Amino acid sequence: MRLPMSRLLVSTLLMLFITLPLTAGAALPFRFGEFASGPLDGITDVPGVRVGNLTLIEGSDVRTGATAVLPNADPWDEKVSAAFLAFNGNGEMTGTHWITESGYLEEPIVLTDTLDVGRADDGVVSWQIEKHPEIGRSDDVPLPVVAECDDQGLNDIQARAVTAEDVVRLLDGAREGEFARGSVGAGTGMRAFDFKAGIGSASRRLPTALGGYTVGVLVNDNTGSTREQLRIVGVPVGERLRDVDRTTYPRPVSVGGRAASGSIVVVVATNAPLDSRQLHAIALRAALGMGRTGLTSDVGSGDLFVAFSTTRVYRHTGHFNLSAPSVPAIVDDDRLDALYQATAEATEAAIYDALFEATTMTGRRGVTVHALPRERVLEMLRKAGATQ
Repeated sequence: MRLPMSRLLVSTLLMLFITLPLTAGAALPFRFGEFASGPLDGITDVPGVRVGNLTLIEGSDVRTGATAVLPNADPWDEKVSAAFLAFNGNGEMTGTHWITESGYLEEPIVLTDTLDVGRADDGVVSWQIEKHPEIGRSDDVPLPVVAECDDQGLNDIQARAVTAEDVVRLLDGAREGEFARGSVGAGTGMRAFDFKAGIGSASRRLPTALGGYTVGVLVNDNTGSTREQLRIVGVPVGERLRDVDRTTYPRPVSVGGRAASGSIVVVVATNAPLDSRQLHAIALRAALGMGRTGLTSDVGSGDLFVAFSTTRVYRHTGHFNLSAPSVPAIVDDDRLDALYQATAEATEAAIYDALFEATTMTGRRGVTVHALPRERVLEMLRKAGATQ
């Protein structure tokens, strides 16, 4: 498909800007928890992990995009131990049956809007074939891992603006290091607690005595919990902002049922050598971090988690053959307990990050979703003595 020149320039320029290193503004402005964060306070603190964002803002109605997370430069040849968890299943993350069956991840993870899952899937296949022309002929076929959240409040989701070509460029542009967060990539049209939200990330690093491992989390937060439920490090921020900056509509709109429930996708990465069973347990602990923010996972929520280990690798030797895992899995319960705690802390922080980094946005039909009032919230946290 040939894109109009204006669309091609906007898409490419945005992606290049977002994937270049940033010098500031991509970490929470406060500290909490037992474990220290990594230098970037993001999922890319886990060595080898790559992230890319493609942001599409066109006219008054298109507010969407895609975000990619890669465990390494070539997950087809360097498959990593992984696990999937559907905490609440009114959503989609493709390719997860095979993750559960095999115990490993062999594709990039792509996040996008609900109606662009098929297009993103096609882009992943094209990208994989470009890198490995033997796919589907003398080698196995990929089952892309694509996860969605519904951004129809701000975005004309029926337009299906993300193309397969966009996703190929997105994957080519994914990089290690710093990356933009908030109202970018798959998070462009997302909201949570009736505030603008989107992509958030955080990390926690274990002390040397517990292995020195890093846990990184990236979320696409589009949760539908009420404003009043929001708590930040235990402070009932949402109750105190009950009537502040509500989403504004040019005319009355009634939103209920599944459309009001929202979703969250959580990606957990670690360099601790864990097997699939242990990573499933890690994914469960992400739900504890989610709960600390006030999220309760409504009936209509698509709350989907995937976790992987970058150091427990199955090398692809061609013709459907794999090597044994590169390293044995951890057997020390103290280290596992610390990884559980680090995962809960990093997930909690990533959800806050999505709120703190997002910016006010007006989209389809003139709907405006306001950003969290950062300075007012920080003052609440200071007065409560809730942060370090």
